Amino acid sequence: MKKMIIPTVPECIATRNYGLLSRFSRQVMMRCGWTIIGDLPQQPKFILAVAPHTSNWDFFVGIGVMFTLNLKVRVLAKGSLFRWPIKSLLNGIGGIGVDRNHSHGVVGQIVDEFNSNEKFILGIAPEGTRSKTVEWRTGFLHIAKQANVPVVPVSFDFFKKEVKFHHAVIITGDINQELVEFKQVFANVCAKKPQAV
Repeated sequence: MKKMIIPTVPECIATRNYGLLSRFSRQVMMRCGWTIIGDLPQQPKFILAVAPHTSNWDFFVGIGVMFTLNLKVRVLAKGSLFRWPIKSLLNGIGGIGVDRNHSHGVVGQIVDEFNSNEKFILGIAPEGTRSKTVEWRTGFLHIAKQANVPVVPVSFDFFKKEVKFHHAVIITGDINQELVEFKQVFANVCAKKPQAV
């Protein structure tokens, strides 16, 4: 069994020592044939936009990558979920309780999170659902533009068993056009359930 070659994580990025979980995840991903390629940006704040999202398996691959690279990634979850008995688990995996009554909406809430942290990585699935969907949600692009942070497309290719960090994208133009160009990055990526793409 070959040793897994993984991307170098820049010192400026938010990390967390997962200890045994990191070593265990690396072994599991390696035994299952997965590779992680590409480069993480030399920036302390950015959005990881993961696609395609068609299966619950995407979550486990994502957690495996997070543990393997010791990344401290924050993810959005309904605020109502942050109660016993799963509050500790959600906090442990980087959950952020979304407050839909926030004065600036969900986008404003997350922009505030970016602005109040020196290091911050947000992981998000732009499709917003595992079901077949044509229109992706644009909230992540609005967050990136307002918080002035790059978006890193991350593809999960289940045919190649490859997680790829693509080049970071700076969102400066029209959001709808930016979304069209962003989706093209994933054009040839094989989802877990290709029929749902």
